[in-house]
Amino acid sequence: KLCEGILNILEKDTKTSCQVACLEALRILSRDKKVLVPVTTKRNMQILMRLAKLDTVGDPLERVSEFPVIVEALKCLCNIIFNSAVAQKLSLELNLAAMLCNLLEKCKDQQFVDDIKCFDLRLLFLLSLLHTDIRSQLRQELQGVQVLTQALESSLSVRWTEEYKVAEDRDRPPLSLQETDCAIEALKALFNVTLDSWNVHSKNESHQFRYMAAILRHCLLTTGPTEDKTEELHSNAVNLLSNVPVSCLDVLISPSSQEETDIKYNGMNMGAIQILLDFMEKRIDKGSSYREGLTPVLSLLTECCRTHRNIRKFIKAQVLPPLRDVSNRPEVGTTVRNKLVRLMTHVDLGVKQIAAEFLFVLCKERVDSLLKYTGYGNAAGLLAARGLLAGGRGDHWYSDDEDTDTEEYKSAKPNINLITGHLEEPMPNPMDEMTEEQKEYEAMKLVNMFDKLSRDELIKPMGVRPDGTMAPLEEAVSQYHTNKQESSDSD
Repeated sequence: KLCEGILNILEKDTKTSCQVACLEALRILSRDKKVLVPVTTKRNMQILMRLAKLDTVGDPLERVSEFPVIVEALKCLCNIIFNSAVAQKLSLELNLAAMLCNLLEKCKDQQFVDDIKCFDLRLLFLLSLLHTDIRSQLRQELQGVQVLTQALESSLSVRWTEEYKVAEDRDRPPLSLQETDCAIEALKALFNVTLDSWNVHSKNESHQFRYMAAILRHCLLTTGPTEDKTEELHSNAVNLLSNVPVSCLDVLISPSSQEETDIKYNGMNMGAIQILLDFMEKRIDKGSSYREGLTPVLSLLTECCRTHRNIRKFIKAQVLPPLRDVSNRPEVGTTVRNKLVRLMTHVDLGVKQIAAEFLFVLCKERVDSLLKYTGYGNAAGLLAARGLLAGGRGDHWYSDDEDTDTEEYKSAKPNINLITGHLEEPMPNPMDEMTEEQKEYEAMKLVNMFDKLSRDELIKPMGVRPDGTMAPLEEAVSQYHTNKQESSDSD
């Protein structure tokens, strides 16, 4: 009854202060799913859309006194659409997404509209998240990628120096809280609209994604009002970069200018890539929510390294520098390599796989190079999954530049334990003082223990086929015998 009463008042022309008070009350009530039934009708949705100035196509936003009403109406619509499946369906029928895009256009070059723009973008994010038809409508009919990219560009006050290159002002103050919130909402909405777009490719789409990637590079080099807001901004930028076709990510690096503060590699500015590396390390150090927080940036860096040689070489110099001290196991220590190697045996399968894949790509998918940096024990899971237990390399082609081992590594190499990946003191052989009978007894004891475990189906003995994949031990052994017979010379 209260909701109905409020909406009846809002339908009439009342004073602005009265409208704001009614909308504030409705916003609080709309958080409760149980009271939404009277609100989620076509008539009542249209009342709120009218108050949010969504039904006036040509009229500009001129009366600043009405702005609080627009903001409160948009907040109410956000709550209602988030909590009601009926409202989500009505949104498609009422063409709400098109009206929101139109309101975004009105906000261009307009003062005092940051809150309106922010909640407009939030509503577009919710609609594109909760209704797949609206997501398709935004992408195909409403040119949503272009509209939202322009909104992001406006929030970040982007200035272009040349195509795909944004002017970087080192003395620029951090973004305000409103600018940061607008940028975050635009990034989230763009993420939904660009889902499944990694395999697109008309010339126009390629241009649009490269343009977006250049803005995202600027976004990574931008700071927010607080450390937490900066991390949230960068996190959403990373998520969106994961949707950009990998061939368009070369705009993340650019020919370096002459400033000494540039992070350079091979004449290219690697500032954005360094931000991504620092972001990855922070997420590892957090020690929780790896799947949501860490895997997107690791996946992004892996694809960048796989496709762009300069990015791979720069990141490898940071993550896998030439080995000198091999006295500790690869997983022990505080370097980025140590942290990533620890993740290779993480309990979460997805985290374990992407960490191993990242290091494997940095090693140009060469098994011998990966084992040098991680040890066989840490890499066994990846090698088994890829059928590379017998050695070799992955499927992708990389340039032929070779790693050069340091003198310290070369001198230590003969004594490195290949399983653990570190230098071990020679251990006394416990069998040296045994007689042949004792050795035979211990060997048979071990065989019987394995046999019992196998018969009780507690373990399943496995072997490596000649092609590097795993198989039950009997099958693997028989394949080796077959290969040996076929390759042996007959009299």
